[in-house]
Amino acid sequence: MTRLHPAFKKGNLAVITGGASGIGLAAAKHFARLGMCVVIADLVGERLAEAEAAVASLSPSGATDVVAIPTDVSKREELEALERAVVQRFGRVHVLMNNAGIQPGSAIFGPQANWENVLAVNLMGVVTGSRTFGPGMISHGEPALIINTGSKQGITTPPGDPAYNVSKAGVKVFTEALQHELRNTPGCRVSAHLLIPGFVFTPLTANGRTEKPAGAWTPEQTVDFMMESLSKGDFYILCPDNEVDRHTDEVRMLWATGDIVENRPPLSRWHADYADSFKAHLVEKQS
Repeated sequence: MTRLHPAFKKGNLAVITGGASGIGLAAAKHFARLGMCVVIADLVGERLAEAEAAVASLSPSGATDVVAIPTDVSKREELEALERAVVQRFGRVHVLMNNAGIQPGSAIFGPQANWENVLAVNLMGVVTGSRTFGPGMISHGEPALIINTGSKQGITTPPGDPAYNVSKAGVKVFTEALQHELRNTPGCRVSAHLLIPGFVFTPLTANGRTEKPAGAWTPEQTVDFMMESLSKGDFYILCPDNEVDRHTDEVRMLWATGDIVENRPPLSRWHADYADSFKAHLVEKQS
């Protein structure tokens, strides 16, 4: 049986942004089953109300310990209001999961609004959420976690949606800096972690499909892997899926870094002159 991180304790409080669907909802349900108090933060609407009811049905204390608070993470004042409301009702925050994300699609010279919306939610929602909740989590002195949802696209940065890649690359860099800060803060018992999902079937990735593709993991599988990784103290929670194993992810990531070391063109994995070299590299590393 996997030993839980001490932050996941009955009666402790978890706050999850983007908690009304996908990985966030799966995490909220998991935490509720552990007997934790759970706050789901997401955009106002029917989906948020449905998530609150679903999570409360799994909590030993029902609706007493589960609350949904409408929050737009792109607005600093709403995150600050969320923190005040949470502390007033439940007190100390032990788990903060900055998970809210959007992916409307983008192009280098495409609409400005797409860039602004993606960066405001995916990147600044994580930065502001961590900065808003972090000081209080440090000051209460109990074991606590800040889990920020990144993406493999923020590491290998494939062509196709540059705003999303930029936002998730920023989440990686910020969370690394956050963990450095936390581990060098005297008396701090808070640690930061970067969740790097694989292909997960969620409303963000469904693209109109109703059936889960064979290659995708469920949000529940992703949360189970996250919990196991946190129990081991992993910072980089690099999730596989049914199509791509960890070794393949590692090879792709090392190739991406190699563009700098080997002075190749950027994104050489998708460059016609390097396609055969990458394929050979992949075969060599997998043999």
